[in-house]
Amino acid sequence: MSFSGKRILVIGLARSGMAAIMALHKRGAVLTAYDGKNKEQIEAEIKKLEEIEVTVFAGVNPPLAELNLDMLIVSPGVPLDIVVIQEAYAMGIPVIGELELAYQLKSDQVEMYAITGTNGKTTTTALLHDIMEKDGRNTAAGGNIGVALCNLVDEMDNGVIAVEISSFQLETAVNFRPHICAILNITPDHLDRHKTMEEYIKTKSKIFRQQTGDDFLILNYEDERLRGFDSAANSQVVYFSTDRILEKGVFVDNNSIYIAWNGKVELISSLQDTLLRGKHNLENILGAVAVAWMAGVRGEIIHESLSTFKGVRHRLEEVAEHRGVLYVNDSKGTNPDSTIKALEAFEQPVVLIAGGRPKGGSYADVARLMASKVKELVLVGEAKELIKSAVMDYGFRNIHEVEDFTSAVSKASELAVAGDVVLLSPACASWDMFPSYEHRGDLFCELVTKKIESDN
Repeated sequence: MSFSGKRILVIGLARSGMAAIMALHKRGAVLTAYDGKNKEQIEAEIKKLEEIEVTVFAGVNPPLAELNLDMLIVSPGVPLDIVVIQEAYAMGIPVIGELELAYQLKSDQVEMYAITGTNGKTTTTALLHDIMEKDGRNTAAGGNIGVALCNLVDEMDNGVIAVEISSFQLETAVNFRPHICAILNITPDHLDRHKTMEEYIKTKSKIFRQQTGDDFLILNYEDERLRGFDSAANSQVVYFSTDRILEKGVFVDNNSIYIAWNGKVELISSLQDTLLRGKHNLENILGAVAVAWMAGVRGEIIHESLSTFKGVRHRLEEVAEHRGVLYVNDSKGTNPDSTIKALEAFEQPVVLIAGGRPKGGSYADVARLMASKVKELVLVGEAKELIKSAVMDYGFRNIHEVEDFTSAVSKASELAVAGDVVLLSPACASWDMFPSYEHRGDLFCELVTKKIESDN
């Protein structure tokens, strides 16, 4: 599709929005931008856009009727129920997101292998990228992880992009069709935006809706919500399982990973050779293995990657061990289910730091596990009363409420003794105190490092 001369409004001037603008400017689009923040908050972005003659509406709704728009591009962090987007829908203006735009802009020689799910997306995408690199392919990783997709498709004439995709990105997908995609799991998340589980599940399913019989859909057999997707898919469905032997797919047997395909069973790797910790990471590994295998990567290459890949930042990241206490940064644990998986990864007593902005789900299940696995619970942020109430329902009383994040890390360090794990796994979004979970995790690492330096 040609964008030359098209009148396009881009909403949201964070990473994705700015990448979309630059890609469209290069292709001759007539651009306008809008962000709900005021001019002072996005001063740097406005200055950059003025250099390429893009009109910016900051904190003031743009006059859609006067702009005579051909299209609206919305950044994933922007909810679709804001006034300007609802006006666009009412006027019949096409609305797509940066994911869809990047798909339309990419070269035909670039494949997108897409990963979604409530938890594990980042680790699986990073592992898949590592496997592809070790296979000698021209590859990159982006989307909800790292680099905006529009930046990547501008830089690549051919190769493979391992794409991490959130439900927010899938909301505005229209023709997006990955050759291979995987859904790792679906548990309650982002219900503050999607409102119901049914709508959340429906949104996640958009990742495979445009696939055909030439494409592959990878699903976690142990997630009952995903098992039902095979009847809705036009693509070839491939399952993976941590708990049972499959006649066709990727599975674990006798502490080893196997793939059964085309009537043959091949050993990929012993679990002892992998470096990632926890059952949830085993799911991530199997998902990445399935995608790589369907992409034609040989078993020995996959094994090489599994034996060297150490994981990603902010997901069960072992920051330091000091005086017998292990400090672990799981800031990417932004919902209750991800914190459940983090807690299940440890046998040691856990001093848990939790809290932040709630996302609309229940804390009952994670509270039940906290009551049995957590030694001391340090709560901070907007959700601390919700979590406190939930965990007290299970008889847990070792609760410490603090007013800020620095105090949370200090208190957890004070409570921990040799043999304990101080685990940051908030079960909440970071937005009450931080711009992102990365900022939260970085501060945790910084505070741990300062403590060690002061003690030495």
